[in-house]
Amino acid sequence: MPIRIQSELPAKERLENENIFVMDEFRAMHQDIRALKVCILNLMPLKEETELQLLRVLSNTPLQVDVIFMHVKSHVSQNTSANHLNKFYTTIDEVKEQKFDGMIITGAPVEQIPFEEVDYWEELCTIMEWTKTNVTSTFHICWGAQAGLYYHFGLDKVMLPKKISGIFEHEVRKRKEPLVRGFDDVFLAPHSRYTEVPAAAVHDCEQLIVLAESEEAGIYIAMSEGGKQIFVTGHSEYDRVTLDNEYRRDCGKGLDPEIPYHYYPQDNPDNPPLLTWRSHSINLYSNWLNYYVYQSTPYDWTKE
Repeated sequence: MPIRIQSELPAKERLENENIFVMDEFRAMHQDIRALKVCILNLMPLKEETELQLLRVLSNTPLQVDVIFMHVKSHVSQNTSANHLNKFYTTIDEVKEQKFDGMIITGAPVEQIPFEEVDYWEELCTIMEWTKTNVTSTFHICWGAQAGLYYHFGLDKVMLPKKISGIFEHEVRKRKEPLVRGFDDVFLAPHSRYTEVPAAAVHDCEQLIVLAESEEAGIYIAMSEGGKQIFVTGHSEYDRVTLDNEYRRDCGKGLDPEIPYHYYPQDNPDNPPLLTWRSHSINLYSNWLNYYVYQSTPYDWTKE
């Protein structure tokens, strides 16, 4: 089944060129199907790139998904035009009375700043509080996961000695949880961050279940009981060249970054990187939509 998006969203043409089934709102109006409503709070600076990445992984499911994008009004985007935001994005004020089956809160390049000093922290707290009553399951990514763990459970992040960047092996810890159904015992996923929530703190939190972790990169997937809140500390949605773009960007800034781990063949940035995590990524998002959104959400929110 397709994902439903606005007909003029720039990502639509690129997805169609990849042979991904996309349905615009006009065609969807003529179908008598209760699509899943998923809101994506996009905190990434390159919003159009993130739109494409997330729509791509959400498209590989038999479920019809109606996607809307949200941004924070308390922050002025420097990399996405106001026209794009006004045309394709909403704010919490505009949807606060609505119910959503699922929500994704993306990462953001603010992890080296204390949470309370992020200019949109207060608004983000309002949104995370709102998800408790208005969203069936919320999927937090990277810094979004750190923010969620801090807000909901009081688990703070700590600075790492150096940036974690690359493709890392992870092991499944709770095989019976539907979120990791179909995962290999060991699977690959990208990470790109300067901070972490210590593994011991997550394991010690009785309200959280650790589903997957890495010896090198720490906790990867954790969730609250029943999957109301899901926290993924990496970036399984990343494209083949996202880490490459980040590495070359940091080189251009004179930051002297380390070569991303286990990413380039022979650790040589001149070699095109291999895409080794896509099947895991699709499996992760499909499991989330199926087991924690579709099978848990009420058919008619008005009867709740």
